[in-house]
Amino acid sequence: MAARASEDNAASIAFNGPTLALDTLGGEVAFQTSSLGMVLVALMTLFMVGRQTRGEEEAGRAELIRSMAVGRHANAASALFVATAMNVVVGLLLSGGLIVLDLPVTGSAVFGASFCALGLVFAGATAVFAQISENTRVVHGSAGALLGLAFLLRAVGDAGDGRASWLSPIGWAQKSRPYADERWWPLLVPVGCAVAAVVGAAALAARRDLGAGLVAPRPGPARAARSLGRPLGLAWRLQRGSLLGWSCAVFLAGVAYGWVADDVEDFVGDNDTMRDIIAGYGGADLTDAFLSRSLLTVALVGAGFAVQSALCPRGEETALRAEPVLATPVSRRRWFAGHLVVAMGGSVVVLVSAGLGTGIAYAVVSRDAGQVPRLLAAALVYAPALWVLAGLAAALYGLFPGAVVGAWALFALCLLIGLLGEVLGLSGRVTGLSPFEHVPHLPAGKSGVAPLVVLALLAAGLTAVGQAGFRGRDVG
Repeated sequence: MAARASEDNAASIAFNGPTLALDTLGGEVAFQTSSLGMVLVALMTLFMVGRQTRGEEEAGRAELIRSMAVGRHANAASALFVATAMNVVVGLLLSGGLIVLDLPVTGSAVFGASFCALGLVFAGATAVFAQISENTRVVHGSAGALLGLAFLLRAVGDAGDGRASWLSPIGWAQKSRPYADERWWPLLVPVGCAVAAVVGAAALAARRDLGAGLVAPRPGPARAARSLGRPLGLAWRLQRGSLLGWSCAVFLAGVAYGWVADDVEDFVGDNDTMRDIIAGYGGADLTDAFLSRSLLTVALVGAGFAVQSALCPRGEETALRAEPVLATPVSRRRWFAGHLVVAMGGSVVVLVSAGLGTGIAYAVVSRDAGQVPRLLAAALVYAPALWVLAGLAAALYGLFPGAVVGAWALFALCLLIGLLGEVLGLSGRVTGLSPFEHVPHLPAGKSGVAPLVVLALLAAGLTAVGQAGFRGRDVG
């Protein structure tokens, strides 16, 4: 019903995509999840390819491998093979899961294939950027900017006459129209672009030296800022771009949700699904229930920053940049603490951006300026949940640095529980594994301080464990 409420709302269409077959369950699933899901798949792919191509060269490991009997393109080919396999698995799991839920087979197959096709585009694009710059962060930033441009073009096209959507990889994937007179041929466009990008990346790789990029890096200032002489200043410098990107993303998501919230009340009727949603969030007001669900969604997305930021020290260590810093009078505790402060504080900044986006948009449509502080506070209650994920990442890094993927696994589980827990009918034992399920879902639910205090203490304990483990193990 939230999807139907968005059918004539330009902001919601710009955020979610074209309104197709909203009178069916499959159409509502595609409308509510495709844009956000595709962005997550693209991010997963570009980070993986960037790390396994340019990241390996920057760390010096690619040169060691090339010293053996392997070809020039072996490293990139293996990264692209793994990325392709990952996206195929995502597409199959997505299609299979929807088929199990009794959604149409053809529509489910097209829906899963569209995610896979989009991931292949960004695998190829990231491989191209990896040839241009010799810095991994620039590669990730360039691929991320392409993703942002793709989302913007798709949003402008869908909110308008649809022409601009044909310039966007996300638009190509959504043109396959899952659950609405499915069309397979638009998926040939992203697949063809992915192949062309891989061929182009191979041609560019033949024109540069190993470890270098086609574009020479710009020399930095002769003297560094004084803040870079402190662990916190260095951590902030390394992560400020990532924080800005995540904050902008959740702000725009909040604007889209806040803009459509005022229309939901008109579509309540006698729909049992809506009554279940209201009951699940503890409120009698449908608009508040929708806003609670929206804030939970953007908080779940923002948790990706918390995990990524808390694992930044792992990237510095594996790239052999941590050891020279720790060889100076800087202690391990201060170096690690600097990154954790950015992770914890940055998580709050991300939630502030989400709350402001939702609050400002809803305040405009409801003509009630008081909604801004109200929804900002409702977003900030998720801070302890984000801190728990960051604390777990810190604990794994300090004790078992090779198992830090476990933090991403918990993040994925939280996404699954938060977005699809009700649909899949997950038991309370499973949903209880997500710290987000222990947070009061405001503004619909009842506020409570006790669970927030417990989560904050748990995050502090995990962080302390990580600090102790890091001080007691070898670096590198």
